[in-house]
Amino acid sequence: MTSRKILDRQIPDLPREIQFCRKCVVSNQRPRIHFDENGVCGACKHADLKNRIDWKLREKELIELCDLHRSKDGSFDCIVPASGGKDSARVAHELKYNYGMHPLTITYAPFEYTPEGYKNFRDFIKVGGFNNLMCWQNGKFHRKLSRLCFEALGDAWQAFTFGQVCYAFHIALRFGIKLIFFGENGEAEYSGDPRVFDLRGMPVDIWSEQYFKGVTVEDVIQYGLNETNYFTEKDFDESDLTFYKIPDVDAMKKLGVQFHWFAYYKKWIPQENYYYATEHTGFTCNPVGRSEGTYSKYASLDDQMDGYHYYLAFIKFGICRTTSDAAHEVRDGHITREEAIALVKRFDGEFPNRWFREHLAYLDISEEHFWEVIEKFRQPHVWKYENGMWKLRKAVYDEEGTSTELPVYNSSLPESSKRILEKRIAA
Repeated sequence: MTSRKILDRQIPDLPREIQFCRKCVVSNQRPRIHFDENGVCGACKHADLKNRIDWKLREKELIELCDLHRSKDGSFDCIVPASGGKDSARVAHELKYNYGMHPLTITYAPFEYTPEGYKNFRDFIKVGGFNNLMCWQNGKFHRKLSRLCFEALGDAWQAFTFGQVCYAFHIALRFGIKLIFFGENGEAEYSGDPRVFDLRGMPVDIWSEQYFKGVTVEDVIQYGLNETNYFTEKDFDESDLTFYKIPDVDAMKKLGVQFHWFAYYKKWIPQENYYYATEHTGFTCNPVGRSEGTYSKYASLDDQMDGYHYYLAFIKFGICRTTSDAAHEVRDGHITREEAIALVKRFDGEFPNRWFREHLAYLDISEEHFWEVIEKFRQPHVWKYENGMWKLRKAVYDEEGTSTELPVYNSSLPESSKRILEKRIAA
């Protein structure tokens, strides 16, 4: 049986009355989001601000920053965490070729590459022309940690996020590099905590709150030791935890390590990043068509496990990949809110079938156990069971939740999963 204990500290803070932004399609279930008195989310307000920012002045700030740190002998002078996806490809390429920097790109390896993800990563290195350090985790431990994150946090992806954030700063300390560029400020671009909207980078003292669901890797380890029968102290030693942990803060301050979002200096438009990466680093979109759960063909292509990160967000918050993509494109002026609503109705919450068997095998769980954990995180104020299926209590396309159409999140389930859910509900 799965422990009922939940470590995700975002969940208790969710509003119990669901509300949707009046300008885009995001809801107040997104962690840390704020709506104004007119029912407009922070990201939409920030998008209006972006249209008024003097981007030439911001670029001047970027040039001054680069001038201050650019190496005179061609040695590494900045670090860019890079998957080879469209966003990190643009950041690394611009810094090297447009601003004369000498970036060391670093990659925290995905759980399991997709063919298209690995091709884009290799082309990023070969076509783009970059030095790169790849961190492959202790695979045996990483699988168990991922399962712990799935069961305790409702997101196996969290095991990756720990390293994705922290690894760059470990490398900075070891190479003596002060400048680290991430891509976008996710809180500002996708609507989260307004306290960080205008910052150049994320302060280290709130990484756990902002990126790690309020927990540390040590918290997850203790969960595994106390709440499960498959994880023991023999499964890891201290060296295995190195890159999942925040580096020594005093050492980072002494060196003068700086966290910067490239999007603070250059206007961030995902579709433009796609065009840029296609032209300069050989990036190609999804060869099988749109990604499951959305209408886009060029975002988050790297990892076989990617779709389950979004799907668990759908279970917990009632908003999934299409909501994030469409909301941003409304703010970018590419589509209308009405078009975004139609896209959400058609694709949001679609089950990621393509790599489902691989996902189960990676976590070493059965399909029955997968759904046991899913139901543990299904929030009762978000979901209701009606007419033999789970339905959202409130959807942006149907505020009263009375749609007679079969939602995609039910119709896309594997037949074996439908039978498992039927048995669970009957019991």
